[in-house]
Amino acid sequence: MRVTFKSDNSLGDCPGELSGHGEGDRKLGLVVIQEWWGMNADIIQKAKDIADDGGFVTIVPDLYRGKVALDFEEAGHITKGLDWDGAVKDIRGSVQYLQSLGYKKIGVTGFCMGGALSLAAAALVPEVTAAAPFYGIPFESLCDVSRIKIPLQCHFGELDIIPGLTVKDQDTFKAKLDSGGVQYEFYSYNAGHAFANNASDNFNKECNDLAMTRLYKFMKDKLTE
Repeated sequence: MRVTFKSDNSLGDCPGELSGHGEGDRKLGLVVIQEWWGMNADIIQKAKDIADDGGFVTIVPDLYRGKVALDFEEAGHITKGLDWDGAVKDIRGSVQYLQSLGYKKIGVTGFCMGGALSLAAAALVPEVTAAAPFYGIPFESLCDVSRIKIPLQCHFGELDIIPGLTVKDQDTFKAKLDSGGVQYEFYSYNAGHAFANNASDNFNKECNDLAMTRLYKFMKDKLTE
């Protein structure tokens, strides 16, 4: 279901896609953040699958305000022009929107760009209870991950060759978390980048299914404590 919620982003109110609200007795809210492609059919379906399979209410904030990239060049162009601080404000707006619907504790997860932004939300959005980034690490200028005060569950591919996300980069990231005493779980999968995106050439069903099982348990534990 398409919704619009308030955001402190200079662009104004943010659109999004809500799944699971009003269906059964679901009580756990989860923000699902897009890859660099935008809020396309794939991420909408992913959020719906998470809602249906995990028993959550999910919302995907449309950080590009309707723009959807169809190829790598276009995705890179749109991402380059993204106001990352504004995107964090959109994410906070989506968290507050779920709270306005009655969901008290809210988790955040995201993929690739969305993984980086889920970590930024963990550091910068006080209403977030737990975060689960998938193969994404934020720029240091956006946030200091060592200052995160909420539990994390991190999912990365051992075969990722994207600059900034290789195993070496992942080790540097973990060292930063350790330096700040951040509470985290870190899972490595024998897979490449975007292994949880079934539209990607790197999609790995076995790894995806295991990661989703871990995600559901983690969020249910943390959002009901």
